[in-house]
Order: sequence, then structure tokens, then C-alpha cells
Amino acid sequence: MKLNIAYPPTGCQKKLEIDDDSKLRAFFDKRVAAEVEGEALGEEFKGYIFKIMGGQDKQGFAMKQGVLTNTRVRLLMSPGDQGFRGYGRRDGERRRKSVRGCIVSTDLSVLNLVIVKKGEQELPGLTDEEKPRMRGPKRASKIRKLFNLTKDDDVRKYVNTYRRSFETKAGKKHSKAPKIQRLITPLTLQRKRRLASLKKAGLEKSKSQAADYHKLLVQRLKEQRERRSESLAKKRALRQASVASKDAAPAK
Repeated sequence: MKLNIAYPPTGCQKKLEIDDDSKLRAFFDKRVAAEVEGEALGEEFKGYIFKIMGGQDKQGFAMKQGVLTNTRVRLLMSPGDQGFRGYGRRDGERRRKSVRGCIVSTDLSVLNLVIVKKGEQELPGLTDEEKPRMRGPKRASKIRKLFNLTKDDDVRKYVNTYRRSFETKAGKKHSKAPKIQRLITPLTLQRKRRLASLKKAGLEKSKSQAADYHKLLVQRLKEQRERRSESLAKKRALRQASVASKDAAPAK
């Protein structure tokens, strides 16, 4: 079985291949996220504590947290679940996919471990050297968290600490640094103020237009009522005139 051992403080990772089942017996029947003492692997691992992060079996099926078995099972999954990407599927479509349970067994070919506690001796290529981070965070709040900054500090000065320099095929030297996301600058504040003023002006304009429309509607209704009353008065006058003419006419 291969063991992928990672040590996050240095950023290093090392692969060990162990065929002796007596050394691996400490990991058997342990679940994902369980902690195991590293002394079982040898004297050089004395004092180390490993945390099981996952693994794969000989056919390449990954371990899934929450599946309490040491065999392979077929689960009905929806897009977004671990072990099912779901790209190109229909909305709401589910598929039955094979996954390995979260309990370590002899069927695994790779087991991923993370050092939780460092032991007495240094492990060559793992704890004795430090690899710099190739890429740092891009979001402004995460850069502040990484360098323990306040909101008054300028985040743009600290991105240069993990700026990468490289040379192109033509021989030109270039340097790259991540573009800071969600960075609040005077320009963004100005845009925000402009959008707020446009929104406010739009609301005021719509209110004034609604008031003008209501005023015009009231005026039109008043004119309509006046025209109707005038037409009714004319009809009433004509009716009265016709009745009076009939009464005034001499009987034959």
C-alpha cells in the first residue's frame, strides 16, 4: 500500500510504499478523519500522529465519508455530491455511482495521511525543508487574514511577497502576481456612490412622473364628467323643448 503523507506547515508531501501488513495493521478498520499513532510504521515516526484524509482502492474508486463499510457500494447520487461531478447532466438527474466506504481495508492501494503532531525526529523531504507557496490567496479579506492586516493597511503591497518571476521562450523576463478580488478602492466607492445617486434619481423621477400622471388623470376625468354633464343638460333641454312644443300646438 502507498501512503501519501503531507505536512501542511512546510507544504511538503512524501510518498511511501509499505508492503508489510504488520506495519499497516494500525490503520485497518479505522475511519476517515481518525487519528493514528505513527510509531507503528517505524522508529523514525515515533511521536508522530497521522490523520486519515481518504484514499483509493486498486480500481481507482475514492473513499467517501459517511459510508460505514470497508467495501465498495453503489450509491444514488445527484450533481454536486462527492464522487459525482454531474457536468452535462439534466437538472435534477441522479445516477448510481460506485464509491469505496470510509473504513480502511486491505483493498486500498493509496491512503492519504496528514501529520497532525510532529514527532521527535525530522523526516527527510517532509519536515526538514520548507517549500514556498506557489500561489497565494486572491481575495482581499483572505490576504488580510494571511498577513494579519487591518482594514487601514494597503493589501496591494503584500501581494508582491508571492510574486512569481519567470522567463519566456523568447528570453524575456516576466513577473506575475494574482489580481486582487473584492478590493475596495476610491474608484469602487465612487462607482458605488454614482449607482446610488442614479438609483435615487430614478426613484424621484418615477415618483414625479406618477404624480404628474395622477394629476393628468384627475383632470381628464373631471373634463369627461363635465362633458357628460353638458351633453346630459343639452339632451334634457331638447326634451323639455320638444314637450313644450307639443303642448303648445293646437289640437285639430
